[in-house]
Amino acid sequence: MTFQAYLDAIREKTGKTADEFVELAREKGLLVEGVKAGPVIEWLDREYSLGRGHAMALVSVFRGRLEGLPLKVDRIDKQFAGARSVWRLAYDELMAVVMKFGADVKVHPTDSYIGIYRGNAKFAIVATTAKRMDVGLKLRGTEPTERLTPAGTWNSMVTDRVQLFDGAEIDDELVGWLRQAYDEV
Repeated sequence: MTFQAYLDAIREKTGKTADEFVELAREKGLLVEGVKAGPVIEWLDREYSLGRGHAMALVSVFRGRLEGLPLKVDRIDKQFAGARSVWRLAYDELMAVVMKFGADVKVHPTDSYIGIYRGNAKFAIVATTAKRMDVGLKLRGTEPTERLTPAGTWNSMVTDRVQLFDGAEIDDELVGWLRQAYDEV
């Protein structure tokens, strides 16, 4: 399920948009720095019967509203503008899986890549071009393969990278490396 599909399903189930949930969270005091995902997930389950995946989508929206920067959703959209738009669905599908690793998964988009964090520790990044989506990983002691190559000068924040030339290349092997990176931080 894509990120937008989560937001659409939330609206269909509750009749409320993400913006309306932002206001409700603000009223409940849940839209302040330092609020953990747990209380938000419990509130959304208790009052709106939203499951963990749907609640985490809203948590991501809420966290984007905490920053003085543009909304995270807007910054992510910019990563997939123009010719790079061909990668949006693949990214959304990948993130739907990664978000299930735990309530502490966060995304922090920048102007050139999307950082993926466990709490405050970055474990992966995603960057796109018109022809490719790169997934950078922080892995310890993993031997390179034909597919998993050292990051080298591509990005010094990660140790390895996987270059995807087709969304179908998102598979159990890639998810396994992402899970390993998540577990190691």
